[in-house]
Order: sequence, then C-alpha cells, then structure tokens
Amino acid sequence: MKSPIRRRLLQSFLGTACMGVALGAQAQQDYPSRTVRLVSPYAPGGSTGVVARILAKKFQDQTGVSMVVENRPGAASNIGSDHVAKSAPDGYTLLMGTSSLAINPTLYRRMSFDPIKDLTPVVPLITAPNVLAVDASLPIRSVKELIDYARVNPGKLNYGSSGNGATNHMAMEMLKTMTGTQITHIPFKGGGEALTALLGGQIQLMFNPAVSLQQHHNTGRVRMLAVTTEKRVEGLSLPALAETLPGFESSVWFGIFVPANTPAPIVQKINVEMNKALKDKEVLDLLAANGMVPLGGSSEQMRSMLHNDTVRWGPVVKASGATLD
Repeated sequence: MKSPIRRRLLQSFLGTACMGVALGAQAQQDYPSRTVRLVSPYAPGGSTGVVARILAKKFQDQTGVSMVVENRPGAASNIGSDHVAKSAPDGYTLLMGTSSLAINPTLYRRMSFDPIKDLTPVVPLITAPNVLAVDASLPIRSVKELIDYARVNPGKLNYGSSGNGATNHMAMEMLKTMTGTQITHIPFKGGGEALTALLGGQIQLMFNPAVSLQQHHNTGRVRMLAVTTEKRVEGLSLPALAETLPGFESSVWFGIFVPANTPAPIVQKINVEMNKALKDKEVLDLLAANGMVPLGGSSEQMRSMLHNDTVRWGPVVKASGATLD
C-alpha cells in the first residue's frame, strides 16, 4: 500500500507530465506564434536567397507572423544545414535545403550531421534548371555537335563550375560519364567567376542558371544549347538535354527542412502554408521571372527526392574524384 507522501508525489508527477503534454499540444495548435527563422545556407544574392525571401514574405502575409531569412554560408551549405539540424525541433528554425544535401554526403569525407537522419523534409518548393552553354565562337549549335566535337578533341575543352561539388560541376561530370568524353574541369569560387571566364574565353563551356546566361546569349557572346530538366521549360526556347541523352536530369531543387523530431502537426502546418504560397500569382510570377518552376507537394515527396538524388549523385561524385574535408 502506497504511503500518503508517495501517493502525493506520484500525483504531482503525473499532473506535471499531463500539463507538459497539454502545453506542448497547445504550442503546436498555436503555431506559429513568434518569429520563424528560415536559414539560407549560402551567401546573400544567390538563387537560394531569392527563393527564401519570396516565400518568407508570403508566409508572413498568410500567417501574420514574421519569417526572417538568416544567411549561414559555408562548406557547400553544410554550416547552415548543420545549424538547423542541431536546433530545437519546435518549428521556429527552418532550412532552405537544396540539392547539395544529396551531394555532400559523398563529396565530404566527414559530415557533422546526416541529412536523412537529422533533418525532417517538409515540402518540395521549386526546381531551377541549369542551362548548358558554350563559347559562341565554337562551331557547336546543339548537344549532339558538342558531344561529337568533344570526342574528336579529347581533353581540349575546359569547363567551369562554381566550385568542387557544386551542382554545375556534377552536371558536367554526369554528361562526361554518359558520353565517354574528356573535358577538363576548372573550378571557380562562384558561378559569377566561371561565367566571366566563359565570356573571356578561358573556358569553353559550363552549366549555369538561365537568368545569368540569357543576356549574353541574346548578344551572341555565348550559345545556350539545352536545359537540364527532364522536359523543356516554358519560357526558354531550348530543348531538354535528355532529348539527346535519355535519362539525363540535373536540376537544382529547393525544399524546406526542419530538425528531426519536430512534431508532425507543425511539419504539416508549414507544409500547408508553403503549398498555399506556391499557388499565389505574385509568387508564381516572381519565380518565373527567375527561371524557376514551382513544385509543391508532401513531406514524403521531399523525402523521396532527397533519397533518390543521394543514390543518383553518389556514383557521379565518386567518378569525378572530387573530395572535400
């Protein structure tokens, strides 16, 4: 028979536990009730920041709660991603994740977090095609002509990227693997530097977003050949690279992630708000102006995209020989 003291202690413990559960449930029901931070793991000014700010503003318009974009660049997005993975799982620290989450586990010898185990996917947001572009002085006007030229001139073409392990680096390595061509990689500190090298004739080709290439294509300084999406992109008069190389697909995707163990109702709330934002005309117009295609969907769809890309990019990264500490 329990003593009165033990009985009171047990009742107190159970009461406290029930209150904690009730408060936790109430916090989830009231979410969001304070400022939400959306971490962009890259420096300001890039496409990740563009997407983050467009959607942060719409989230604030829809919920009445501020969402601030916080840049935490470094280590090919690992610094910002690690910060979110180790934050409180309460829905107030989100990650603007990109395709780098699928590439980095193979690229880096050591990772301070596991993108699949330590982050919960919330929603796929958009996909942004890269465009294959060549120096306009080359006698190349199609993907087939590029492949033929590279095979006849092994090792004579140089391509640029925004750095080892970047998506435009891996895209060209995929193309080389699928075509058996020898094209030399020249890494730069960013896509802007690589584009300057293309315009200056130091490199002969590269993958880069259409928004940065279009003006130079229009003036005849570079020639855009194809988009890296599986199908053609509305607004770009270009074939898909997959029309020449079936199975080639190397788009950059963006999605929202939160720390593992974030309560499911909060994950669902963020998912609903972001899907709603992606149907807004103002948002759609802004994304289209930046050459981006809206996705939307479920947490499981984002999880599947991350898993599939991790499997797909692993062999490409290994074949490239690129490694980082």
